[in-house]
Amino acid sequence: MSHHDVHPARTAAVRLYGRRVVLRPLVPPDFSGWSEVRRRNHEWLTVWEPSRPANSPDPSTDREAFSARCALRDRERQSGTAYAFGMFVDNAFAGEVNLNNVVRGAMMGGSVGYWIDQARAGHSYTSEAVVVLSRYAFEELGLHRLEICIVPRNANSHRVVAKLGLRNEGTAERFLEINGTWEDHVRYGFTSEEWTARRDELAAAWL
Repeated sequence: MSHHDVHPARTAAVRLYGRRVVLRPLVPPDFSGWSEVRRRNHEWLTVWEPSRPANSPDPSTDREAFSARCALRDRERQSGTAYAFGMFVDNAFAGEVNLNNVVRGAMMGGSVGYWIDQARAGHSYTSEAVVVLSRYAFEELGLHRLEICIVPRNANSHRVVAKLGLRNEGTAERFLEINGTWEDHVRYGFTSEEWTARRDELAAAWL
């Protein structure tokens, strides 16, 4: 199936390809690979993530909670509000890259979030995945603007956007709750005009 096929009933079968990474929606059989990476990276990741609500089951240890998470992501994809993908390197689960809070109408935008297995960090897999997701967002979904919002001290995440040369739009104060604290975030913007101007350069480097 081509990645141009975005009919809702088939979105779970979407595959997006970079030079080294494959992006696809996670499915319940991915539990063992996903949970192993999440558990091993707990300290590395939780400092940069929103708190999990009290009493909610942990998808990294609870197979049913992971299946429910997959089902929720499927519903989001079908309704067009978010597009979440597992990142796979050499057929192994390596992280996630997500297009969240997709808004149509006058904005036609969404926000990009990502994380990677610490054991695979430093090889620019995440930057590649962001380019793959950007191509999908602009060329398949018809969005106009993406943004990536990063806590100022999260040096690893800033390196991802620095490698891509994305535009810094300034800092939003106390923008998102992260690990129990309202954190400032640096906002990076990327518009379809910029994608069109830079597509060949980005494709040559990453796709």
